[in-house]
Order: sequence, then C-alpha cells, then structure tokens
Amino acid sequence: MNPSAASAKQQSNMPVNKKHKTSKLSIREAAWGYLFILPVALGLAIFYMVPSAASLFLSFTTWDGMSSPVFNGLDNFVQLAGDEKFTRSLLNTLLYTIATVPLSIAFAIVLAVLLNQKIKGMILYRTLYFIPVITMPIAVGMVWKWLYNSEFGLINFVLGTLHLPQPNWLFDEKFALFSIVIVSVWTSIGYNAVILLSGLQGISSSYYEAASLDGAGTLYRFFRITLPLLTPSLFFVLVMSFINSFQVFDLVFIMMGQQSSLLDSTRTVVYSIWEDGFKYFNMGYASAEAFILFIVILVITAFQMYFQKRWVHYQ
Repeated sequence: MNPSAASAKQQSNMPVNKKHKTSKLSIREAAWGYLFILPVALGLAIFYMVPSAASLFLSFTTWDGMSSPVFNGLDNFVQLAGDEKFTRSLLNTLLYTIATVPLSIAFAIVLAVLLNQKIKGMILYRTLYFIPVITMPIAVGMVWKWLYNSEFGLINFVLGTLHLPQPNWLFDEKFALFSIVIVSVWTSIGYNAVILLSGLQGISSSYYEAASLDGAGTLYRFFRITLPLLTPSLFFVLVMSFINSFQVFDLVFIMMGQQSSLLDSTRTVVYSIWEDGFKYFNMGYASAEAFILFIVILVITAFQMYFQKRWVHYQ
C-alpha cells in the first residue's frame, strides 16, 4: 500500500476527539510561534518597512521637512540624471567598494586561517582582532584622523624614520579616498574573519587526513579543500561586504569633515543623501537618491545570488 494512502487511512480512523485535540494543539503552537516573532516583526515594520515606504513616496515629492510634501512626479529622478555631484558620489562609492571588498575579504581569509590554529592564547588574539568591529565608527574615525596627521601623526612619523615618503593623507587627492579605504578594511577584517572562522571549523578533518595520506602539500590542501568548502561563508561575507560598502558614511563624515577641499573626491552616495536631506533640507531629492542606492544594491545582490550557484559548493 502507498505510505501516504496508509497515513490518510490512519488519520481517517482517528477518533474525533483526538483529531480535535491535535488541531487545538497545532493552533496553540502556531499562536505561541507568532507571539515570539511579534516583537521582531513589529520592529521590522516600524523601523524598516514603514520608513522605506515613506521614503519611496517622498522621492516623488518636493519637501523641506517642515511643510506638506508637494508631488512633482519624476522631477527628482530627472534632476538626478544630470546631477554631477551625485554622479561623482556614485563613482566614489563604486571605487571605494571595488577597493575595500577584495582587500577586506583577502585579509580576513588569511586571518581566519591563522586564528584557526591551535596555539596558546588564541582566544586573546581572536578578541583583539574583533575589537575594531565593536568600536564606535566616530571613535575610529577620530583616532585615524590623528594617525593620518601630516605633521605629528604616528603613520608619517614611522615613515619618516624609515626615510620613506610622507603623504599628506587626507589633503591629497591621490590619497584621500585610499586613506578611508584603509580604515574601512581595518574595521571590517575582524567581522569577516569570525564568519570565515566558523566556516573553517565546520570543515571535516577527514578531508585533510585523506589529502595528507595522498601526499598533498599545504597550498594544495588550502586551494583544493579549504577554499572550495569555505565558499558558503565566503558568499555570505561577499554579499554583506558589498551592502555595507555602498552605505559608508561615518568615516567620510568624521575624517574629511564638511569643509574639506577634497570632499568631492571622497563624497559617497550616503553622504550626498545626508547632505541634501539634513543640510539643505531637500528631503524629496534625498529620498530619490536613497531609492537609486537601493536599486543599485538590489541589482548587485541579485547578480550575486544568481551567479553563486556557479562557484559556491555546499557540503
């Protein structure tokens, strides 16, 4: 007899009272489940979904934050198409992302492999490398701004003792954006390394034992075993790194300031959103910029989700 038919016959022979009790129990369990997720659902709706819907509506309006919004159709988006400042900020964000994401992931892989070794004091090392992740971005930006100081900063002092060039980091167009990239990579390595470390610890040791018996070397095991089996964690880190890099704001705001002559060289999309919305009180225009940024992130993430099947290997 077909198992499903047998199960259906067994349920049909079940007493009515027992069926009723089972139904009540299922409803009660479902009710408790919805009750447990209610706080998160409310928080998601209040702080994410409702503001997102409001921002989308405001992108089709002219609004200064005080008076009533005035619907202007697609005027904001038409203006954005010819806005050189927004185009430059989008290009800066792309350059920042292209530089930050590969560097942070590459260093995180090396760090995760090192932190996966069994040596004395490993817990302390893992904690030290994760500290930048939990440090406030404002504090990080202020400290690095002092480190980059061309006259009495520690970085140029060390470079001077080594008789190397001492750039004017935050006041030279060639180095300004790269200076912010360095800080961003430094702050993101710890988070990425923790995710990759969890992926490394999920790889069965039997793969390495079999490879060692076949005479495989360290590099061979890394590129043929570790990296392929680490791709699920790498994929997560890659997606999150792209999303975070497109939303950079605080480091630019703190390290460059509002009066910097090189602000155009480091202005990002989120900085433009803040500037237009909260400095010039052009909320509708800022909302349109935010919607464009959302579309860019959505498209890039969709591409990543589509192509991940070609290189992500699940055990």
